[in-house]
Amino acid sequence: MPTNPAEWPVKTRELNDAYFESARWNAFPFRDGDVVVATYIKVGTTWAQQIVWQLIHGGPPGVGSLGGTAWVDMRIVPFASIMQMYEAQSHRRSLKTHLPLDALVFSPKARYVVVGRDARDMVWSAYNHQSAYTDEELALFNGPPGRQGALVSRPDRDIRDYYLHFLEHDELPGFGFTPFWPHVRGWWDARRLPNVLLVHYADLQADLPGEIRRIASFLEIEIDEARFGAIVEHCGFDTMRASVPLANRVMFNKGVTGRWKDALSPAEIARCDEVAARNLTADCAHWLATGERID
Repeated sequence: MPTNPAEWPVKTRELNDAYFESARWNAFPFRDGDVVVATYIKVGTTWAQQIVWQLIHGGPPGVGSLGGTAWVDMRIVPFASIMQMYEAQSHRRSLKTHLPLDALVFSPKARYVVVGRDARDMVWSAYNHQSAYTDEELALFNGPPGRQGALVSRPDRDIRDYYLHFLEHDELPGFGFTPFWPHVRGWWDARRLPNVLLVHYADLQADLPGEIRRIASFLEIEIDEARFGAIVEHCGFDTMRASVPLANRVMFNKGVTGRWKDALSPAEIARCDEVAARNLTADCAHWLATGERID
């Protein structure tokens, strides 16, 4: 780990809106070995959570990560209940954040698993997730009266227009979430810290066993080979989706990539790469679109 505090990322702002209460991290009592799954929305968060949970607990059935891992900065969940859960956990803890790095307290005690995904796939998954918001969920996100930030709604346009709006404004219309490109850029810039690991959705799809082993090595978890097959099975997309209540299955949706290819023209597909090139370094943009590291 870095020994000089000047080498650690520094929090420079607070976020308070429909989703975030970033100040919750300011006095969070980290323990040595805490694992933070740090992602933008709809890039494989729950998948990474499940892998970490399975590795920590040795391959138990089900999707225990949904009950044992909290989105710490999620405004609508009482912070006291989150802290109570984590204080009671005697095992190695896993946590979740969707905050950009400059709004997060970064701890040298923790290890950060950062997940990336092609922006086009993120947009398609976000549209599906946002479309499934219930009236009750929208009321929670949009209350109380006078809170900061944009209102959250279900999409008011088709997926193509939603995608094109995102490219022009770095905004998922009606989702009320933070900008995408600075979020990616911030975590990419921290990639060489010894307690940060970049994981890509495409790599999880292409070689799940290999990526699970890579994450285990980063977390310094020795795999029980007798349980490795169970861990891989429990981290499979179909198994995860079948293991959660129907109300939670929107988080998994189809788990596929490239659905945008049949909905967009070649120019509209290429437009995303052009926008990425304006907002990211060439090596970061290449990694985000493909999973390949060339830096």
